[in-house]
Amino acid sequence: MMISPIRSRKTRPDHRSVADQLYALYAEGRDLRRLVAIIGETALSADDRQVLEFAKRFEETFIGQGMTDREIQDSLGIAWDLLSGMPAKLLKRIPQDYLDQYHRPA
Repeated sequence: MMISPIRSRKTRPDHRSVADQLYALYAEGRDLRRLVAIIGETALSADDRQVLEFAKRFEETFIGQGMTDREIQDSLGIAWDLLSGMPAKLLKRIPQDYLDQYHRPA
């Protein structure tokens, strides 16, 4: 699929997969919150606890951003900051070439 020059200036090629991954992790985190209410957080795996923390940070950074007016490049940078807090093995919706380029584990 060819992207028009006008559209390519508005976003980056990684935009769709980053958005898909953010929403998938957030949905999983919300499901885990319901589970924690029943069984407690100590019953979660280490990966599950990371997803739960991701959901909290995602809400604070993206959902709770208020009336912030920022460029798409800035939003993608914030998204990669959030995703870089996650192990690459959990980022299944992002192609390896984007992980190689943007994922910077702490």
